[in-house]
Amino acid sequence: MPNAPLLRQRLAALFLVGVLLWFSPWLGRLEQAGSWLGVPLLYIYVYGVWALLILVAAVVVGHRRD
Repeated sequence: MPNAPLLRQRLAALFLVGVLLWFSPWLGRLEQAGSWLGVPLLYIYVYGVWALLILVAAVVVGHRRD
């Protein structure tokens, strides 16, 4: 497991990336966009970013140095 300060820095960077992705100008454009397979693109973007952030957080926290 990485040392605590490095882990905190990585998680803080992940938080900032998440904030930038969720509060980006793309959201306004996606709101006006159509849908894909009946699902609005805004929903796909928001839940896709959410899933990606969870996946990256799991990799960062679960990463072990042997």
